[in-house]
Amino acid sequence: MTPDRFFSLMVLLASRDAVTTQELASALGVSLRTITRDLNWLRDAGLPVTAQRGRLGGVTMLPGSGPDLTRLTPGERDQLSLTGLDEKQRAELDASVETRRALSKLAAAQPRRVHEELLPLTDVVHVDSRPWRRAPASGPTPASLIGAVRRGRRLRIEYDSPRESGPRDLVVDPYGLFAKAGIWYLVADRARVPRMYRLERITTWQEVDRPRRIRESQTLATVAAALVDQWEHDHAIEVSATIDRTQIERAQRIFGLRLVPDGHDHEESATGRKVTIRFPHLEDVRALLPFGSAITVHGPTEARAHLRDLATDLAQHYAPSPTP
Repeated sequence: MTPDRFFSLMVLLASRDAVTTQELASALGVSLRTITRDLNWLRDAGLPVTAQRGRLGGVTMLPGSGPDLTRLTPGERDQLSLTGLDEKQRAELDASVETRRALSKLAAAQPRRVHEELLPLTDVVHVDSRPWRRAPASGPTPASLIGAVRRGRRLRIEYDSPRESGPRDLVVDPYGLFAKAGIWYLVADRARVPRMYRLERITTWQEVDRPRRIRESQTLATVAAALVDQWEHDHAIEVSATIDRTQIERAQRIFGLRLVPDGHDHEESATGRKVTIRFPHLEDVRALLPFGSAITVHGPTEARAHLRDLATDLAQHYAPSPTP
């Protein structure tokens, strides 16, 4: 459990008489399995968390055992409900100052032990979810969009997709802003179909004087989770390959869940590890080029042919110029 999720879970339990695991999972944007594991962790840690079955049941925490929320303003409580954001992302939402103020109030209200043997967690744990070596993002900032999104209005955006010849003018119904691996997205329906739009690719935007029309029973958390799952599992082509043992960790870091080791033991042979890599489009196999001969593609035939054509074009591009 991340520190942010731990604190947000404590706030949710302390602010409600009883809450179901489904409500907790939706509020925190995690699965039921994850929230069950988190609650078991709290109980194992000695916190007075109880669960009662039935129509009037739910998960509760004994009064007085959670953080004292009476010291917080409504705005500060709202800021603390944000989960999974690091300090930079909170600053991008213009939320860092109010968050720090709320945390300082709660820290001041905690009783001090006479014999303190452990350093505070905030002194020894720091979370930074940003990816390595990313260039500064362009496009609108999350703070500039958050007001329009919270007003529940439609948005007209100009979106520069890498798969289109130029920017497109789109009218979308936004669910909200989603931060994934250090990248901000606008999650919205377009013609009742969910999409994720990277903020750095939105060239212009404006509010439309009409309320958003989102699908019934759908929330930002459920739509974002479904889109992420779709991106990770949908594919048009499966590439069978062997990866040199020195490049396995790098390949796993780059391809993530799209890389599936063959067999059950996942052990490397003398030549490397056999894997299947799933790509959304045939053109995407070009991501294998930086590995050079460290990845040997066995099939399908069209993937080998496309890699051969790409490598030939690259070799011709860098061929030495003929001497006069």
